[in-house]
Amino acid sequence: MVATDVGRRRDAPPPVAWPWVLCAASLLLAVLVAFSARYGPHRDELYFLAAGRHLAWGYPDQPVLTPLIAHLADVVAPGSLVALHLPSAVAMAVVVVLSALMARELGGRTGAQVLTMVATGTGVVTVFAGHLLSTTSIDTLFWVAISYAVLWTLQRDRPRGWLVVGALAGLALEDKNLVAFLLGAIVVGIALTPSVRHHLRSPWAWGGVAVALALWVPNLVWQALNGWPQLTLAADIHDEYGALGERLTFVALLLVQFSPATAAVWVYGLVRLFRRPSLVRARALAWAFVVLVAVFLLTGGKAYYVVGAVPVLIAAGACGLAERASRRWLVAAGAVLALSGMVVWPSALPILSERAFGQSLYVDINQDQAEMIGWPALVATVRSAVSSSGATLAVTRNYGEAGALEWYGLDVPVYSGHNGYAAWGPPPGSGGPFVLVGYDSAPSWAVGCRVVARVDNGVDLDNEEQGGAVQVCDAPAGTWQSVWSEVTHLSA
Repeated sequence: MVATDVGRRRDAPPPVAWPWVLCAASLLLAVLVAFSARYGPHRDELYFLAAGRHLAWGYPDQPVLTPLIAHLADVVAPGSLVALHLPSAVAMAVVVVLSALMARELGGRTGAQVLTMVATGTGVVTVFAGHLLSTTSIDTLFWVAISYAVLWTLQRDRPRGWLVVGALAGLALEDKNLVAFLLGAIVVGIALTPSVRHHLRSPWAWGGVAVALALWVPNLVWQALNGWPQLTLAADIHDEYGALGERLTFVALLLVQFSPATAAVWVYGLVRLFRRPSLVRARALAWAFVVLVAVFLLTGGKAYYVVGAVPVLIAAGACGLAERASRRWLVAAGAVLALSGMVVWPSALPILSERAFGQSLYVDINQDQAEMIGWPALVATVRSAVSSSGATLAVTRNYGEAGALEWYGLDVPVYSGHNGYAAWGPPPGSGGPFVLVGYDSAPSWAVGCRVVARVDNGVDLDNEEQGGAVQVCDAPAGTWQSVWSEVTHLSA
C-alpha cells in the first residue's frame, strides 16, 4: 500500500487548486485594468503603435508580434489606453496561472500553489510588465509558458511535449529574439542532467526545433535582407551596460525585481532543484537559469531578461516551504511576500498622481514610468510651433516623440530617423520650414534653425523629454532624400 501510494504521488501530480488559481489571476487582472488608463502611453508603446501601422516581418529592434498586437488593440478601440494595455495585463494573469501549474508539477499542493502565485503576482516586475504593452511583457509570458512546457515534458517523460515547446518558441521568436538564449540554456541544462539527457536524442525534440525555426524564418529573412540591424543594437546595449558598475546593478536588480523577500524564496528553490533527488528531472531548468545569468552578466544583458526563468524557481521554493511549514506560517509568509512587493507598486503602477510620482522616491526606482508622463504637453508645444511658423512637417530625434505626435495628433506629417521610423521616410521634396524636436543643437543636415520653445511636462518631472528644444528650421541642407542617411540612426 505504501509503495503504491508513493508511485501514485510520483506519477500523478496533486490536483490544481483552481478556485484559488482563478481568483488570484482575476484579482491581478482587475488591478492592472483599473490603473491601465492613468498617465499616458510609454514611449515604446507609441513606437509599437506606429510600427503597427507599417506592418512588416521585422523592424531594426524587434520582430513583428508586439507591433501587431498594438495595431489590433488600436483597431478594436482607437486611442484607448485600456485596450492597449489589456494584452499585457492578460499575459501577466496567465503567468500567475502557469506559476501555480509549475508548483503543481513539482509536487506542490494548494498551499504551495497559492504561495507561488502570491510571490509571482505581487512582484513589482510583474505588475509593471502587466501595465504597459512591451516586447518584454509578451516575452515574459512565452518564457514562463516554455518553462512550464519543458517542466511538464521532463517531469512526465513525455517527449511529444517538445512539439509544444517548439511552437511556443517559434511564436516567441516573432516577439523577441532573446528567447533563443533560454532555449540554448535549456539544452545545456538537459545535457548536464543525466536522468533527462535522453531527450536530446528524441525525434520529438528535433521536431520541436523544426517547428520553431519554421516560425522564425520570416523574421530571419527580414533581418538578413536589411543587414542584421538587431546585431548593431545588441552591440549598442553591450557598450551601454557592459561596465563594471552596470554589472553590479545587474546582480542587485536580479535580487529585487520581484522583491527581496521573493528573492529568498527563489534562491531557496534554486538550491532545492540542485539538491533534492525527487526534483532531479526539473534540475535542467535550474542549470538553465544559472547559464542565463552567467551569459547576461558577462555580455552586458539586463536583469529583466531573466524574469521569465524565475517563476519555476519560486515554485520550487514555495513547495519546499509548504512541506515544512504549518498553514498559519504559510499565511504569514504569503503576507510578507505580498507586502514586500506591493510596497514598491507605485513605481510600477500609476497609483500616485503624476505630480506626486515625480516628487517621490519611486521615480528613482523605475525611470521607465516617468516616460509615460508629459506627452500632451510636448505635443501642445510642437503644435504651437507648427502653427506659428507655417511648418509643413515635423522631424523628431527619437521614436517616442514621433509616436506621441502621431498618437495625440499633429496637423502636419511626422518623421524621424530613429530605428524603424527611418524606413518610413524620407519626407518628399526639399522644402520647409519644418519643426525639429529633441535636438539640443541644430544638426548639420538642417539650415536656418532657431529654438522657439522648450518642452515642459508641467509636473517638474525629469524624464527624457523635459527641457528638450523645439526648433524651427528653414529647410534641409539639400533634398530630404540626400540628407536622410544623416538623419537615420539606430539606438536602444
